[in-house]
Amino acid sequence: MDKKNALRAGALAAGTTLMMLLMSSPALALTRDDGDDPGTGLSVVETLGLYVLTPVALFAIIAGLIMVLDKSHPEHRVTTPGAKAKTKAKVKAGAKA
Repeated sequence: MDKKNALRAGALAAGTTLMMLLMSSPALALTRDDGDDPGTGLSVVETLGLYVLTPVALFAIIAGLIMVLDKSHPEHRVTTPGAKAKTKAKVKAGAKA
């Protein structure tokens, strides 16, 4: 029974892929459309900066802001197993010091 389902799923996936490729063939055309005016291409450095460095930098900035501006109480934070958790008395004593 499992072989039949796997074969059916494979045939469905192959058929769907084939239909998508046939329907998307105009996207691979080499002829230009009327009014098409492409700009200059990006260099490797520009491409890496735009699609790799910019998202990584934005992620780092947002994560840094979240860590710096985190105002949650220490007793609400998740600790790693085996680490000694601070008791409320120690937290309150540490806050006054």
